[in-house]
Amino acid sequence: MTILDDLFSQHGQSPWLDNLRREWLHSGELQNWIDKGVRGLTSNPSIFEKAITDSEAYDQQFQSLIQNGVSIEDAYWALVQTDIADALDLMKPIYDLSKGLDGYVSVEVDPRLARDTSSTIDAARYLDGQLSSKNLYIKIPGTKEGLPAIKQMISEGRSINVTLLFSLERYAEVIESYVSGLEARDGDLSDVSSVASFFISRTETEVDSRLEGIGTSEALDLKGKTAVAQGQLAYRIFLEKFNTDRWKALENRGARLQRPLWASTSTKNPTYPDTLYVDQLIGPNTVNTLPDGTLAAFLDHGTLGRTIDASFDAAIEVLQKVEALGVNLEDVADKLEREGVLSFENSFYNLLHTLSKKAEMLS
Repeated sequence: MTILDDLFSQHGQSPWLDNLRREWLHSGELQNWIDKGVRGLTSNPSIFEKAITDSEAYDQQFQSLIQNGVSIEDAYWALVQTDIADALDLMKPIYDLSKGLDGYVSVEVDPRLARDTSSTIDAARYLDGQLSSKNLYIKIPGTKEGLPAIKQMISEGRSINVTLLFSLERYAEVIESYVSGLEARDGDLSDVSSVASFFISRTETEVDSRLEGIGTSEALDLKGKTAVAQGQLAYRIFLEKFNTDRWKALENRGARLQRPLWASTSTKNPTYPDTLYVDQLIGPNTVNTLPDGTLAAFLDHGTLGRTIDASFDAAIEVLQKVEALGVNLEDVADKLEREGVLSFENSFYNLLHTLSKKAEMLS
């Protein structure tokens, strides 16, 4: 038993790995993480950009695809689907043992579609159909345009990981999309699952920068506190929204909680504890998806204890003080959403460029 096992068994939080590389699938590295207590896996365009760009493990399959006339973009998706399919197989025993609670692998739709509802729906259907696995999560950005797509996919019985969440207001809208999607579906609901990925450290970095710009002692004293406070208040919204008569009616039909997932949990400021966004966000019915470096740090010196609902009043006070100083958290969230979408788009374009150059070398 490891601290990751205890995190789940004692506190109801599922630790997932936020990374994927083909070498890990073949060398046993991913299985090693599972043996240590990892219960799921997430990926995104930036992860695949690093994995494919920095490795020769994809060259044989890529060369075969190109020689058979497959386009660069279609070859990219073939590489991604191969890794995801192999990861799904490794995670399937966890899915079965947990009766569908964990064991999921997430793959994101084309990041260029984040502002296009109908194309996101088409892409999600296609990916879900291609991989066709019960323990697959299709990742859809929680943009304004993504909300109707999330509702539609849930109504069709597809399991969704809602990504790129930065505000409490948008998180509440995502829950509404999930619940209304379930309400639009007939019969038993137990085959549908979802998580809502609330990004943590990116919020901290942006708010800290604005607090430093203000420069007063009061502002500087608030550095490093916003992200945890916002995560804690997201959990309060979760508790409220999934404790209503409306939800209980769905639960009676087998509906599963849409668990909040803490994403972007590596600390960007080296002066902060490297397990800050794990230690301070532990609680029942949650997921924390960690990069392998943060996972290793938590295994080595993480602190177990229920912290997510230690004090909602204290969390409210932090956000109120931050806003009183002139930091507009709605503006922060809007900026981070734009940057998050753009970052994934850039990773996608960069990788297509890299693959184009590699195709020339391998031809």
